[in-house]
Amino acid sequence: MMQSYVIVGSGPAAVNAAKAIRDEDKKGIIQIFSAEPSLPYKRIKLSKALYSDLASEKVLIKKEKWYAKNEIQVHTSVKIEAINTTEQYVTTSEGDEVSYDKLLLCTGANNRPLPVDGVDLPGVFAIRDKQDAEDFKAYMENKTDVVVIGGGIQGLETAWSLQQEGKRVTIIELAPRLMARQLDEQTSQLVKEKVETAGVSVYVNTAIDRIVEENGEVAGVQVNGGEIITCESVIYSIGVIPNIQLLKGSSIKTNRGVVVNEQMQTNDPDIFAAGDVAELNSVVDGLWNTAMDEGKVAGQYMAGKQTNYEKATIMTIFNAFDTELFSIGNVDESQVDKTIKENREDGTYTTLFIKDQSIIGVISLEGVAQSMVYKSAIEQEVSLADIDVTTANVQEVMNAVKEKQNQQVVSI
Repeated sequence: MMQSYVIVGSGPAAVNAAKAIRDEDKKGIIQIFSAEPSLPYKRIKLSKALYSDLASEKVLIKKEKWYAKNEIQVHTSVKIEAINTTEQYVTTSEGDEVSYDKLLLCTGANNRPLPVDGVDLPGVFAIRDKQDAEDFKAYMENKTDVVVIGGGIQGLETAWSLQQEGKRVTIIELAPRLMARQLDEQTSQLVKEKVETAGVSVYVNTAIDRIVEENGEVAGVQVNGGEIITCESVIYSIGVIPNIQLLKGSSIKTNRGVVVNEQMQTNDPDIFAAGDVAELNSVVDGLWNTAMDEGKVAGQYMAGKQTNYEKATIMTIFNAFDTELFSIGNVDESQVDKTIKENREDGTYTTLFIKDQSIIGVISLEGVAQSMVYKSAIEQEVSLADIDVTTANVQEVMNAVKEKQNQQVVSI
C-alpha cells in the first residue's frame, strides 16, 4: 500500500524533505501545502535582492517541472487549519481532510514584533514573504527616507538593496555593534565603516522609543529618549519566532519551537518537524543550511531510512556594501583560548579562534572561495598541539593544517 506523506509549509526544509522521501520511496504520495500563492522560493532573496524580480523563476528553490517529474504535488494558497493526530489527517482552509501516514511540519517562523508605539502605522514593514516585499516596494516608490531597525545580516542586506535603489537609509541597532552574532569587534567596525562610506547612517547602542506619527503616517523614529530621526517608512528585522500556532491545544510537545529528536521526530512517531519551527536540543537555529539538512534527515527517516541529524558548522556569508566576508563556527572571543589575527597589505585579514588546541571559528575577508578550507579544518577538529600558536601566523597554522589533512587522506 502506498504511503501518504503530507508536508505543511514550503521552505527549504519542505523541498529537501520531499526530495529525500522520493529518493527513498518511488511510489509514495507526497503533498506539500503552502499558504503562499507561489511555488517554494528562496526567502533569503527578500533581503539580498529586494529590488530584483521576485516573480522570476530564479527565486524558486525548484522549478515547476521538477515537482512534476518527481510526482510531488504542491498545493499553493492552501493553509492547513488543524491536525487530527488520532485519525491522522489534516484539515485545509478549503475544508478538505487529507489523510497522512507521515506528517512533516515546516511552518517556519514569524517576524518578532517591534514592541513600540506606532508600529501599526502605514509605512511600517517587517518582510517575511514575497507579498510583504512587494507591498514595501510599492509604498517606497515615491518616497526617499527609510529607517532600517536591526543591524543583523538581514537588516544590512535590506539596507544595501535600498541604498542601491537610491534611497536615503538609516540603520538602528540596539547592540553595541553590527552583526554581533557573526562578527568580532574588529570586523564589525570595518563593516560599519563600509556602510557609512556608502552614505548610510548607522546608530548602534540605540534603543527605539516610538515611531513618530504625523497626519496618520510615519514621520520619524524617536531614539534614546529624545532624538528623532526623520523618515517616511520603517522596516524592521529583529529576529523571528517559530510558528507553532497550528499545534495549540494538540498533544505535540512544543517549547520555543516544535521539540524534535535527532531524527527530526516529535513525541508523536508519525509527526516530524524541520527548519525554523524545529527545536533540537533546546536550540532553534533558524538558518537556511540547517533547514535544508534537517529537511533531508526528516524525509529520509519518514521514508524508512535510519538516519540521524548531525549539526553542521554554522557559516555566514556576507556580500554587501562592497564587502565580501565569511564567518564560520564559534567566533565569540569570550569563549576561546586564543585568537590569531593576520592583516594583509591589500586590506583583507583573517582571524582564527582557537580553543583546546583546535580551530573552532574563523572570520575572514579573503573571499568566499577560501571558506571551505577553514570549514573543513573546524569540522575535522584538526589538532594544533604540535604548533606554537603563540608565535605562528594564520598562514603558518593553515599550512600545517593542510599538511595534516593530506597525511590523513594518504593514510586512508
